[in-house]
Amino acid sequence: MEIRKADARAKLSVKAGGFSIGAFAASNRGKLEDFYEVEKEVLGEGSFGSVQKCRYKDTGQWRAVKTINKKRVKNVERFTEEMEIMKLLDHPNIVRLQETFDDERNVYLVLELCSGGELFDRIVADGKFTEQVAAYCVQQMLRAVNYLHSNCIMHCDLKPENWLLAETEAILKTHLKMVDFGLSKRFTPGDFATTKAGAPYYVAPEVLAGHYNELCDVWSIGVIMYILLSGTPPFSGNDTMAVLESVKRSDLSFDKKEWKLISKEAKDMLKVLLMRDPSLRVNAEAALKEEWITKQIDMTQPDMTHASQVVVQNLKSFAVMNKLKKAALNIIATQLTDDAIKELKELFIAMDDNNDGTLSIAELKDGLVKAGVAVPPDLYAMMDRIDTDGSGVIDYSEFMAATLDKRQFVAEEACWRAFKTFDQDGSGHIDKEELMKLLGGDNRVSDMMQIKYTKQEVDAIMKEVDLNGDGKIDFDEFLTMMRRMPRDNERKPAPSIGIAVKRPRTTSKCT
Repeated sequence: MEIRKADARAKLSVKAGGFSIGAFAASNRGKLEDFYEVEKEVLGEGSFGSVQKCRYKDTGQWRAVKTINKKRVKNVERFTEEMEIMKLLDHPNIVRLQETFDDERNVYLVLELCSGGELFDRIVADGKFTEQVAAYCVQQMLRAVNYLHSNCIMHCDLKPENWLLAETEAILKTHLKMVDFGLSKRFTPGDFATTKAGAPYYVAPEVLAGHYNELCDVWSIGVIMYILLSGTPPFSGNDTMAVLESVKRSDLSFDKKEWKLISKEAKDMLKVLLMRDPSLRVNAEAALKEEWITKQIDMTQPDMTHASQVVVQNLKSFAVMNKLKKAALNIIATQLTDDAIKELKELFIAMDDNNDGTLSIAELKDGLVKAGVAVPPDLYAMMDRIDTDGSGVIDYSEFMAATLDKRQFVAEEACWRAFKTFDQDGSGHIDKEELMKLLGGDNRVSDMMQIKYTKQEVDAIMKEVDLNGDGKIDFDEFLTMMRRMPRDNERKPAPSIGIAVKRPRTTSKCT
């Protein structure tokens, strides 16, 4: 049975809060061509527009740009909500939206480039995967889905076409990235959605019945897992209606010859993922602890002792940085390739014990203990100042920003990219008004911040960074700030400014 591609688009909304990196993936008021060179070759095409490769002129970094024809967008409000949530999602297995442009005809989304293409194409090329490779893929999918569900978001359109490979290398040497939030929904725990949507092969039976919750995503991952192992879908038919009828019956079978060599653990996991009754179906967090995942993937943590020691020192330095520098490091962290932050990413994932895409104080402490690293006595205070969005946990980008190697964030081109993000009027300098808007609460960016600086505190930062006293921060002064490291006697974190020490989070962050 041929597995055909299905196409679906547009929705999502989420309430934002805090000093999140999403605040800086804002709309660029300039023209796309002034900042990027766009290649003519089309990487992909859908009903809304096309995707092409583009190169950022100032740094030479490669990105992907999705061009969306405004006339094809039927529901502008829904589309805008989808863009906002994409700016806020922050997980190693979810593609990052860098910035947006628009003109009279189109909206342009500049995205993290995933050069490995769609998982769908790898399936077509390889036919089926080994259990180890399949488990590697399923684990990453479940991590991304668990992160979404922990934040009360369900994707509702998971299929191989909506998973991209970060690099062109073998699957075990790269990472999967979730894309396309066109059908996603914000949910309240205990409530049910009724809108029928999704791709025929991958849609859950309860979605077809018009009464479903976030566990519909777990079903879709089960379907993908079945295809990865066998090369065929579990529920099929000669046409779309026949496929949907097969989904409704949900008769899961392992009778075909390709299943004879597949492990009992794999089949057992498929049974709990593809449980017809969603009330009996395993959730994403529990699925990550299934025997098949733990057996197929080497769960022995790599030796992170050295990395953890370096991380502690970098965390201490980050804790005493001014807010402008912290924001700059957040931006720089999002510009780096997966390969450049590979070790930090592995450390983050190893510490994220419940796989929800964030680190609690308990997880951070346990991770350091497991690595044999002394836990700083002021860890609570450090975390308080590292948690720049006031969420009570350390998000992925916060961790990357706080633990970057100095060599990565003092590079001139990296600092220039951050500087241009703050220089909102393109004047070549950051004046006090721009700094106050960024840090003090006068525009959309700072409206996302639960932690805001007063005018006196902004003045203090200005005085610290504006070395020639002309009331403006030029790039040389900005670069000096970025390259200046705190002296040993400055490393003790200053008292928090209007921030309460965070306690370990509850099981759900949904509100």
